[in-house]
Amino acid sequence: MLKQTADYITFDLFGLKPGTHLGEALNFFLYDTTKIFFLLTTIIFVVAVIRASFPPEKTKRLLSHKREYVGNILAALLGIVTPFCSCSAVPLFIGFVESGVPLGVTFSFLISSPMVNEVALTMLWGLFGWKIALIYIGTGLLVAIISGIIIGKLKMEKYVQDYVWEMQVGSAKIIKQTFRQKLEYARNYTFELLKKILPYVVVGVGLGAFIHGYAPQDFLVRYADRDNLLAVPLAVLIGVPLYSNAAGIIPIVQALMEKGMAIGTVLAFMMAVTALSLPEAIILKNVLKNRLLAVFFGVVAVAITLVGYLFNAIL
Repeated sequence: MLKQTADYITFDLFGLKPGTHLGEALNFFLYDTTKIFFLLTTIIFVVAVIRASFPPEKTKRLLSHKREYVGNILAALLGIVTPFCSCSAVPLFIGFVESGVPLGVTFSFLISSPMVNEVALTMLWGLFGWKIALIYIGTGLLVAIISGIIIGKLKMEKYVQDYVWEMQVGSAKIIKQTFRQKLEYARNYTFELLKKILPYVVVGVGLGAFIHGYAPQDFLVRYADRDNLLAVPLAVLIGVPLYSNAAGIIPIVQALMEKGMAIGTVLAFMMAVTALSLPEAIILKNVLKNRLLAVFFGVVAVAITLVGYLFNAIL
């Protein structure tokens, strides 16, 4: 329904033609903005109800610091069954941090959730076969787990914005409430958090819409062919601002592979698009301080680049 509404406003109400730069950019902006607003509201509310129903200590025991590596693996696996884009995974990330889950474990979830999910796995299996599908899901989990462990070892909790820790202190008091009280708490929590992050969402999706509508379709193929040793890092750099989810980027991946791009370069591009994005950075800027944000993007980008080189070498 959201897609039909965006199509109606763009192509019928405004009279723009499908396939034009402005038409595609506006359609992308309208659809993704409404979709993300809906997802954010739903996810934040559900997370808030869960947090009100279960004390943070339960989450800490499940993903505790004493089982740090197991926690990274569990968080990455949890990301598979929560098929959100990088922006809409942020509220769950905030909820993890507020509940006292180790920072590195929360990053394993934040990376895995948009990068690896059952929708992408099914589409990859259908288009390219089970080997490519399993390679992607395996490397995606590996990037999420290792990146989360590295970030956890750096001990950068002080670079999380102060208001997140303040929310954490308050959340511990929410115990033994009636269901109506839990809903009331969740409503207030959702409203307050949306006020903080929605302006960043609008700006971020606007940037993504501009790039989506106006970036040349053959740009990546021209500058990231098989003979270019810098093709993998270039694919990662180009992929970061191209905001999309895993399912949405797969048709582009198919076109790139059909034009002869190496599988490692394509995988690196797909991972960069889904796990790292400018809209995500803008939203996370309201949660993380600059140094931690830079470390997150740097560690994940390096891990993705190494995966791309590895598979270009062996396939």
